[in-house]
Amino acid sequence: MNNPKEHFPANLPILKDKNYENWCKHMKVFFFYQDLWNILKNGVTPIVLVVATSNTISSSSSSQQLMKDNETLSSNNGNFTLGFFTPQNSTSRYVGIWCKTQDFVVWVANRNKPLVNDSSGVLTISNDGNLVVLNGQKHVIWSSSLTNVTSKLNSSFTLSDYGSLILSVTTTGDKLWESFQQPSNALLPTMTFTSNMNFTSWKTLSDPSTGSFSIRIKRSKIPEVFIWNGTRPYWRSGPWNNQIFIGIQDMGTLFQFNGFHFNRDSTSGTVDLSFEADDYGLLIYALNPQGELHENSWSTEEEKWNDTWTTHRSDCDVYGFCGPFGICNSEGSPICSCLEGFEARNLQEWNKKNWTNGCVRKKLLQCENAKNQSNSSHGNKTDSFLNLSTVKVPDFAELSSNEQDECKNQCLMNCSCTAYTYVAGIGCMSWNGNLIDIQQFQSGGTDLYIRVPYDELQVSDKGHKGTIIIAVSVSIGIILIVIVAYFIWIKASKPERENKHHTIFHFNKIEKPEEHSSENVIGELSQAKLQELLLFNFEKLATATNNFHSSNKLGQGGFGPVYKGILQDDGKEIAVKRLSRSSGQGLEEFMNEVVVISKLQHRNLVRLLGCCIERNEKMLMYEFMTNGSLDVYIFDPSRNKLLDWEKRFSIIEGIARGLLYLHRDSRLKIIHRDLKASNILLDEEMNPKISDFGMARIFGVSEDHANTQRIVGTYGYMAPEYAMQGVFSDKSDVFSFGVLLIEIICGRRNSSFYEHENSLTLLGFAWTQWREGKILCLMEQEIYDDSNHKDILRCIHIGLLCVQESAVYRPTMATVISMLNSEIMELPPARQPAFLLMQNMMNTVCSEERNEVYSNNAVSITDLHGR
Repeated sequence: MNNPKEHFPANLPILKDKNYENWCKHMKVFFFYQDLWNILKNGVTPIVLVVATSNTISSSSSSQQLMKDNETLSSNNGNFTLGFFTPQNSTSRYVGIWCKTQDFVVWVANRNKPLVNDSSGVLTISNDGNLVVLNGQKHVIWSSSLTNVTSKLNSSFTLSDYGSLILSVTTTGDKLWESFQQPSNALLPTMTFTSNMNFTSWKTLSDPSTGSFSIRIKRSKIPEVFIWNGTRPYWRSGPWNNQIFIGIQDMGTLFQFNGFHFNRDSTSGTVDLSFEADDYGLLIYALNPQGELHENSWSTEEEKWNDTWTTHRSDCDVYGFCGPFGICNSEGSPICSCLEGFEARNLQEWNKKNWTNGCVRKKLLQCENAKNQSNSSHGNKTDSFLNLSTVKVPDFAELSSNEQDECKNQCLMNCSCTAYTYVAGIGCMSWNGNLIDIQQFQSGGTDLYIRVPYDELQVSDKGHKGTIIIAVSVSIGIILIVIVAYFIWIKASKPERENKHHTIFHFNKIEKPEEHSSENVIGELSQAKLQELLLFNFEKLATATNNFHSSNKLGQGGFGPVYKGILQDDGKEIAVKRLSRSSGQGLEEFMNEVVVISKLQHRNLVRLLGCCIERNEKMLMYEFMTNGSLDVYIFDPSRNKLLDWEKRFSIIEGIARGLLYLHRDSRLKIIHRDLKASNILLDEEMNPKISDFGMARIFGVSEDHANTQRIVGTYGYMAPEYAMQGVFSDKSDVFSFGVLLIEIICGRRNSSFYEHENSLTLLGFAWTQWREGKILCLMEQEIYDDSNHKDILRCIHIGLLCVQESAVYRPTMATVISMLNSEIMELPPARQPAFLLMQNMMNTVCSEERNEVYSNNAVSITDLHGR
């Protein structure tokens, strides 16, 4: 037999194998001539003949490698590809199916058992007819696990145009198994999602193993889709009304949802969900590692995936966020409130924005009173119902066969019934007991009727009428006042408006407005200066953050959210601090931060890239810090092990150098006034950068302290002279640095630490342990060993020197850096720190439990009030 390449048609086969460069995709049947030639040439009798088509691979004999690690198999329409892949930031290999681009994987076979540093894996059909993944040692690491197949003869696997990997009998086409039966984290068109099936998230973006979030269909009589976090519900769709889920606000208007279908199997008691998206292009729903279900739409023009919808756009989308009998409104402030006729179960916790305990009735229902008293004492008074419009109905609805006009009476006759509604396509629903997971929508939703006592309804009606009368009266008065004030302003402001172009904003330190001087004030910020600071328009930042999508939200500061963005011009990653309109920070604080930080250039200070003042928006754009804020690491038991002593000391030294620059080396002497762990950001190399200059103040050359009647900052980090008397100086920052230094070593928050036996703060506890020579009780055990004992001891000593009660005895930052870098320099004895005992001031502040370890924000913004 001659070399088969001589007879090999140039346009023959299909597998994208780099060893066969001349094969094409569209030949229906081919023989592996080259493999056969090599076998015959070596005198070996062939036992396998492998046959493949453009989207199918089949075999006709015993075990043989069918698809190697470097090969792929595509669907006929080219949308889906089967092959081996490696996730980002990983070295493990997996068999999976991706759609359009390899970074959009929709199914993984061996998700919980990867090929580690092994590129010799194969996908094949085993002798027992199962589809299996073998590693380099030919061990099975994944199998389709069929029990009704006895032979691999005449079996094949195909990748369909809808992204399903199908194992079937070649001769008859009978389907034996398909990947749609064992989904990963994605819902694809034509896939049937049954109520006994789970979609589970990846563990992380780099690890496709089973994560903590899953999607399931619950409530077979009134089907709903749930996202679960372990065993706890995390999100729900609301009931299905045979057209839409009434708990998804946009579902009535977003055309993408129109392809959903529910089917009930009365025999098995299961419910099936599927969707068709042919009319809307390629749509895929994927559950990410954070528990958010995203709708992804393929753009043919841009050749990329667009995130077009998600389940979580505000905290209100989190299941039961406001607790029982609470209602969540993402447009409200605060977002949680009690239903009418109810009050907070724990008012103190509620005021701290801990809403999980929910609300309770103010008064007993009429039917409950009737159980304890004679009916005659109540006359004909009965409970009634208050109507809530456009809401997401609560969980645990009970379905009845009553018609609409009977639904109310049915609930009224049952004293345990707390609410009811009637929805076309569903029927009469009622609720007994607690009402949980109610959300106020701006549009969509349905009406919900809440049961209230008769007396409460009367008070509500009278209050409503009175409110209308008062509102009308006040409105008329305001209109008259505004008209009069407008004419007065027109007359009085004419000279000013003629000179308006000379001045835009004024910034000064803690002085009265009339005390401007060019030596100690930033001065006027002209439009030219603003242009130098790179003014960004709103559209550019909205595009960079995907319209401020919740998936890009890094955290929530005291003045608003912080988003991650990517500039389209150069692909640069940024952090956008978007000030909330309801925040306490005004234009003065905002522009103060712009001006202060724009004039600072130091490796340990966060860099401001620009700002935006447009559409009543105030936004700051910073360089993006890969590792977030310091508090995420030092207060998190699962992360603090990542910071050994060398890294912690480097962070302490970096913060000190940044403060020294602010106090002495910059052209302007700046007091930060809000130094804390959440305001220290870490770049990709864990270098610290001081952020959040909204509360910073600039001193003149000859000034060393100032007074204020407006105390700002964070309790626990404030120096005593500032917290009590409003006096601040560079020694105020030194005190905050000392607190931060001790927190870094101890891994505990000063603002929440409480040692009950002696009523000690963290500073008091550190002081007593220091005096008694028990530093092992004080520090993080993970960072200590004999080699760094002396260095840690010295740092604690420096920290105690910085938090001494009198500012006179505290060292300057220049001295602190000398102490940190010189083992020879003798340290003075430390005096008793300020706030040794738990102060009443600290008791007025929301304390954080020890297990609340995560930072609330990546670019912190501090409240104007002490906390």
